[in-house]
Amino acid sequence: MTTRRFLSVALLSLLWTGGFAGTSAAQTFEIRYSSSSPVLRVWQDYILPAGREARNVVVISGNATINGEIDGDLIVVLGSARLANTAVVRGSVVVVAGEATIAQGSAVRGDLIVVGGLVDAPIGFSPGHEYFVIGAPWLGDQMRAVVPWLTRGLLWGRPLVPGLAWMWGVVLIFLIVSLAINLLLHGPVGRCAETLAHKPFSTFLTGLLVLLLTGPIFVLLAASVIGIAIVPFFLCAVFVAWIVGRVGVARWIGRSITRQDPAETPIEGVRSFLIGFVVLVLLYMVPVIGLITWAMVGVFGLGAASLTFMAGLRRERPATPKTPPVPEPPLTPGPPSSGGPAGTPIVAIPLAAIPDADLSPPSASAEVHAEPPRAPPGATSDLTTFPRATFLDRLAAAVLDVVLVLIGLQVVFDRMRDDGPAPLILFAYFVAFWAWKGTTVGGIICNLRVVRVDGAPLRFVDALVRGLSSLFSIGALGLGFLWILRDPEGQAWHDKIAGTYVVKVPRSFPLP
Repeated sequence: MTTRRFLSVALLSLLWTGGFAGTSAAQTFEIRYSSSSPVLRVWQDYILPAGREARNVVVISGNATINGEIDGDLIVVLGSARLANTAVVRGSVVVVAGEATIAQGSAVRGDLIVVGGLVDAPIGFSPGHEYFVIGAPWLGDQMRAVVPWLTRGLLWGRPLVPGLAWMWGVVLIFLIVSLAINLLLHGPVGRCAETLAHKPFSTFLTGLLVLLLTGPIFVLLAASVIGIAIVPFFLCAVFVAWIVGRVGVARWIGRSITRQDPAETPIEGVRSFLIGFVVLVLLYMVPVIGLITWAMVGVFGLGAASLTFMAGLRRERPATPKTPPVPEPPLTPGPPSSGGPAGTPIVAIPLAAIPDADLSPPSASAEVHAEPPRAPPGATSDLTTFPRATFLDRLAAAVLDVVLVLIGLQVVFDRMRDDGPAPLILFAYFVAFWAWKGTTVGGIICNLRVVRVDGAPLRFVDALVRGLSSLFSIGALGLGFLWILRDPEGQAWHDKIAGTYVVKVPRSFPLP
């Protein structure tokens, strides 16, 4: 039996385990056509008497005792295989999470493979081909312990099975870790709860965006030499945000039930967290609702942690307030004439009432040069006068572009039956659209434009430099993109290198 064949058989066995392990011990699923037909037993032992023959035998969550002959393979998953001295297996014997007992005189013409178990064979026994023992016996014990969680938990749509004792140990570990996070990060966790209370819809959308963006960022990082070293840190950051966010969700639930003031003390924060944690554990035990609750808590937690992180960056570097224009001083009258007393009010007299008044326009030398009024942003082609795009606007546009390109690649390259160079095509997509229209499809939907700092449209060279420098922004743990939150002009690192702005234009603004 080749390695590929063994893996296929093992996968098929696990699928059968997940599909039929929920039946009782008295129920069976058996296929039998004749005395030498294949045999499949689930949750029941199988015995092949001496002098009888079977073609292939698969036993899942049961024991197999072979006294006769098997013309094919013997596969036992989560059980033991016993070969008597009269047993003959012309194929291979595969035992997963169990024990293989082979008596003196039995024969195995193919391979003998035991995963997570023991082999009790006489001295000098040797199968016809390969002999593999993979993993220690404790691995089989762990695999047998996980099967009830799969069959009675995930297949029912609940992540927590109350009847399994070891699961309460896992819950206790999560409680201790989450309680430590709640105490050590009292402020950030509290701000996550406040974000959920004030912006539930925005938090959910942000969590979805982060989940959608994690995959493309992972692919882009893995495509570069520097990015490969950054991938573990990136995944660790996402995992930490997910954990802290889930603690914030539990605290928000407890705070909502107790109607606790957001300015709570650490002890009150612990109380709110424990109440929310108990509520979530109870929901996790309900079929279907438990799995939906677990997924929703993850999305809300990731969104709350992301928004809290961005708000913290803004607090560390607030935007520079704009200086209001200084009003011009009013014109003061000159000294009074010698003919009247000081402080005589000045009376405005129309020029038409003055005889021989020169009503012609003043000469060019006498004309007062005042600064012409600045046209509003909607009436000018200088894109630098428009407001700078926010981080969320640019993030939404990037997600739309990545999803669009990946869908196109999936359609095109699936038909071509070939794997396309996704990172290279994604890079070419951004550079081409920036040089052609000054934006991308996602930018058009989000009303964004890319323009040079001098107001001129982007050239191909500018777009290429911006695209290459964006790889550096990604490679530095994404700090180049997060710099938008700190920069007063909303520029990322690649914007500063290429000398560009990303601005927000009106919906009706025409494309170049």
